[in-house]
Parts: sequence; structure tokens; C-alpha cells
Amino acid sequence: MNITHESSREAILAAARKAAQTRGYNGLNFRELAKEVGIKPASIYYHFPSKADLGMAVARRYWEDTKANLENMQMETPDPLTCLRRYPEIFRRSLENGNRLCLGSFMSAEYDDLPDAVKHEIQTFTDINVTWLTTIISRINPASSQNIERARAIFAAVSGAQLMARSRSDVSLFDQIIENYDNAGLLG
Repeated sequence: MNITHESSREAILAAARKAAQTRGYNGLNFRELAKEVGIKPASIYYHFPSKADLGMAVARRYWEDTKANLENMQMETPDPLTCLRRYPEIFRRSLENGNRLCLGSFMSAEYDDLPDAVKHEIQTFTDINVTWLTTIISRINPASSQNIERARAIFAAVSGAQLMARSRSDVSLFDQIIENYDNAGLLG
């Protein structure tokens, strides 16, 4: 692969991620993406033979980036309680970046209409988040048998807070909801 090939692919993935976080899987329009990237629509097919292939690649890259962010957060923040309280930062960044939703959340809402390969990547995104949360919570409460249930509740709650804040274009609403979760003990 030459640099031009790889940079075109990366530019397509970046534009597709932005579109999917703003308009979901149905926002992956090859003509619009090509215009944004500055290439011909047919060029996208060179890198991604179908919309499903593009959706799968975008979703995979998204969970890979999320996994790396979570691992970095855990390394930067060795205290598990502090790390848990930092978890919502990942969702907040999407709101700060053009009032976008987490790609995993957006595509989960479209689940019935997704190709199977994209569904698999979205499930992987959820699994990575829940597994990471379970690991952190288990470091806080090693004797609890409810850690995975709590991890699922936190993931759902933070995703829901992001959805509510997006519907109002108000990051401060996200912050208020997360603070309420923390005060109620969900993140502590």
C-alpha cells in the first residue's frame, strides 16, 4: 500500500465516522462522503466494496479506538474509583465534538436495519465497555457478585445521559446527569 492509498482510506473512515455519529448508519452516503473527502464516489468502492463493508470498518475502528482510550485511562488513573468516575469522559467528548453521539449507541438504535457484520462490531463495542467497567468495578468491590450487572447499568446510564444531552444540544445537561449518578452512588 502506498501513502496515498492509506491516506484516502483513513480520510474516508474519518468522514464516515463523523457521518455515522451525526446521522447513524443511514448517514453513510458514498456520494456525500466522496464530496467531503474530495474524491470520486467510485473511489470509495475501491477501499470499501459496499456500504456494509464501510459500516463494519467504521464500527470496528470506533471500538478499537474506544478500547485504546479505556486502556490509556486505566494506565493514567490507577485508582479504580477515580478511573470509574472518569469513564463518562469518553461519551462527553462526542458531545463536545459537534453534538455527536457515541457511534456504538447510535448504531445500536438502528440495530434491526444493520447488516450482520456491522451488528457484530456494535456488539463488540458494547462488550468492550461492559468488560472494562466490570474489571474496574471488580477492583473496587472484589467480593460482589453483581459487578457485571452494575457495569451494564453504568454503560446504559452514561449512554442515556449522552442521548438526553444531545437532544438538547447541552453538554452541561450531560454533566448534571453524571453528577447525579455519582451522587446516587452509581459511579462510586
